[in-house]
Amino acid sequence: MTMDEVLAAVDAYIERHVDRYIEDVARLCAQPSVSARREGTAECAKLVETVLGEHGASAQLVATEGDPVVVGRLPGRSPRTLLFYNHYDVQPPEPLELWTSPPFAPKVRDGSIYARGAKDDKGELVARLLAIDALREARGGELPCSVLFVVEGEEEVGSPHIARFVQDHKDELACDGAIWEEGGIGADGQAELILGPRGMLAVELSVRTLSRDAHSGGAHILPSATWRLIWALASLKGEDERVRIPGFYDGAQAPGPLDLEMLDRAFEKNPNQEQMLRENYGAQRFVAGRSGKDLERSVFEPTCNVQGLSSGYQGSGVKTIVPAEATAKVDFRLVPDQDPEDILEKLRRHLAQQGFEDVDVRLLGWMRPSRTSVEDPLVQLTQRTAREVYGGEPSVYPLVGGSSPVYAFAGPLGIPVTTAGVGYWNNRAHAPDEHMRLSDFKNAARHIARILHGFKDIEQSPR
Repeated sequence: MTMDEVLAAVDAYIERHVDRYIEDVARLCAQPSVSARREGTAECAKLVETVLGEHGASAQLVATEGDPVVVGRLPGRSPRTLLFYNHYDVQPPEPLELWTSPPFAPKVRDGSIYARGAKDDKGELVARLLAIDALREARGGELPCSVLFVVEGEEEVGSPHIARFVQDHKDELACDGAIWEEGGIGADGQAELILGPRGMLAVELSVRTLSRDAHSGGAHILPSATWRLIWALASLKGEDERVRIPGFYDGAQAPGPLDLEMLDRAFEKNPNQEQMLRENYGAQRFVAGRSGKDLERSVFEPTCNVQGLSSGYQGSGVKTIVPAEATAKVDFRLVPDQDPEDILEKLRRHLAQQGFEDVDVRLLGWMRPSRTSVEDPLVQLTQRTAREVYGGEPSVYPLVGGSSPVYAFAGPLGIPVTTAGVGYWNNRAHAPDEHMRLSDFKNAARHIARILHGFKDIEQSPR
């Protein structure tokens, strides 16, 4: 068969069999797998192993210090191997009252499947299985290249064990490139490709000034933990939004001309982004007065964000106390080539130098930034096949604001990483009524099949 005939057969298979694969999505989504409280994660890992096996993969559970990683393998004709990274854990479904239908009782309505995990990330996993099955059917039972699935169960809590897992299994995980989770289409209906995430450092700051809360009549002599922590936090960032930790910006890469070109092109394809952000979040102004193209370009600005504060009395009415203890959760989003371990050391040194030796800093988690060159052959293949599937030019983001354990694979395995997925701008992932549109599911499978079909022929990426 010619390439065109193979791909036509792939598309026909997807159209004929999509309902059966949506049943697989529903089966996975019906199994709770909330990693934040380890609810059903062990059971879901076993179910993923079963589902991969049903689609011809040699699958096994690999133990970690947390939830297991599911590894699946399918041989192909070419010696080249493409890795698919996915995760089977999901965010907590609360608030439950805001769901139209129960989060773990999947429902198909209005052309979408609604459930926690439908998009993030169980639907995406099954779309890849659909692509594989369609391609094998079209090619007489064989794949053009080998496929390696790595499906972890702790992505939604920061993937604390995946880096060690990769280090411990580098030889078994050897491959030539990876398609990450996420990806999909933008508001313009064209594909969005992501070349890398920012890194992250998350910490908890805490301070105790008294052995117990005191009557606020003594506030003129007894020190408040709340004020102590507020002053420590205020030392981290100024009203100009610049982080004041000495050396914080050392090593931070500024965007290059090609980065700015990609970001500006993405903005031009979605010029209503500013209006959408205002409508979705009710924002009257943006950080540092940013607007227009700067909304995209500022992804190369590292951040210091206070996630939450806790201190003293927060019930109804009045309780006149001097709080004895205060805590804050803080995260820093980091750009290439900032090192989260280096930033942690600089944070501790800064607090000590500012006289806040009594503020305890507890590490909650970290991820390194990572990105792949837009000129990498895998990225070029993903762009080219996106044009074929979606009929227009994809948006390519050199860096995105969130964080993901791409670094754990890209560096140790020496591979390029990009995205192709089932998402769209209003999937409501992490929120009530999360859903995946069936049209996006089919197009993601078509895209993945074309990437697999072409992967055997592209130039080997330099390691």
